[in-house]
Amino acid sequence: MQETVSTDRDVPLGFLAHDKKKVEFFKPVPHLSSGFIQPNELTKVFLQKHFPGVSLNEWNDWKWQIKNSFTSLAELATIVKLKGDERKVLTAKGVHLPFRITPYFASLLTDPINGYAIRKAMIPSLNELKLSKGEELDPLSEEDMTPVPHLVHRYPDRVLFLATGFCSAYCRYCTRTHMVAKGKVHFNREWEPAIQYIRDHKEVRDVLISGGDPLTMPDSMLKALLTEIRSIPHVEIIRIGTKVPVVLPQRITHSLVRMLKQFHPLMMSLHFMHPGELTPETAEACNRLADAGIPLGSQTVLLKGINDNVPVMMKLMQGLLKIRVKPYYLYQCDPIPGSLQFRTPFSKGLEIIHGLRGFTSGYAIPQFVIDAPGGGGKTPFLPDYYQGKVNGNIVMKNYEGNTYYYPDVDE
Repeated sequence: MQETVSTDRDVPLGFLAHDKKKVEFFKPVPHLSSGFIQPNELTKVFLQKHFPGVSLNEWNDWKWQIKNSFTSLAELATIVKLKGDERKVLTAKGVHLPFRITPYFASLLTDPINGYAIRKAMIPSLNELKLSKGEELDPLSEEDMTPVPHLVHRYPDRVLFLATGFCSAYCRYCTRTHMVAKGKVHFNREWEPAIQYIRDHKEVRDVLISGGDPLTMPDSMLKALLTEIRSIPHVEIIRIGTKVPVVLPQRITHSLVRMLKQFHPLMMSLHFMHPGELTPETAEACNRLADAGIPLGSQTVLLKGINDNVPVMMKLMQGLLKIRVKPYYLYQCDPIPGSLQFRTPFSKGLEIIHGLRGFTSGYAIPQFVIDAPGGGGKTPFLPDYYQGKVNGNIVMKNYEGNTYYYPDVDE
């Protein structure tokens, strides 16, 4: 029997008017839970206004955050004023677009400076129903490369283990919309064929656990999976792909981190899209993971109207380094159905890399890639720094556009 994640609520969401008697709520609270992450000021105001009966301990409980997530636009509309296209989804007849956002991440929608980016990425639009040329439900052909349930074997020495179909927040541009938000379950009862496949294929040295989001699983379940994989002699590296530190930083508890430390070498690929996500809570979550010796890399999707310019991307990449996350990939948005509203011209990615290279730390520059439709894998692209060869010299242009020559060696 599959284990489901409940969405029942103990308290109403956003239906309580602001109570001035609650102003003293944010005085120092004794007996806070171990590993407590202090809310940022924007979130404090949000919590006080929309959840006046909720304690800081409850707010800081990641299970409370999931249980009390907003799962419809009607619920979200009680705390956020929906605009134009957003309201059209709410009033459209016969339209159901899966939606989920944690109370914490919803609080960032009220940010007057950065809230627009999170709104566009998280709030459904009727544009998702428009199918454009080249868009497919499974553009990376993962289903064609699935030898056993929940495991994708695309590259020779590594596999993708889809441990769960549940996420704590639904990004509108997600590559795996064909599986996420369907059953809202963890697949722990169905893992054995995938684990046995890894045991039987000694060429597999690297396992990426993804989903859904594996960090939405309970500690015990995640530990059981990691134990099984780590017991396989030829598996050298385990990676976890997650957006939890961004949308649910309360999940990164000291107990979780202590458990994860048992499975080194363990790495994490995090998903950041905008500098507005770089809150004190997220910084604390990432620092806890980094302090545990877990290398952190960010995989960012290039999104029209959200992060498709050099200043925003520069701020994001530099901000990631400050919280000890290495910018890893900048993805061209995958062509899933309804993604045209998010996809930029290919040239925009090259423009951004060109605007970063030489103007900031090399560590802050991700690799721009397209995950080739049809299962071709990640293909990297760079601006045209190489200009050819003249008289035995490599001709190159630097980040300022100046020409230089390097004496090449004959083959």
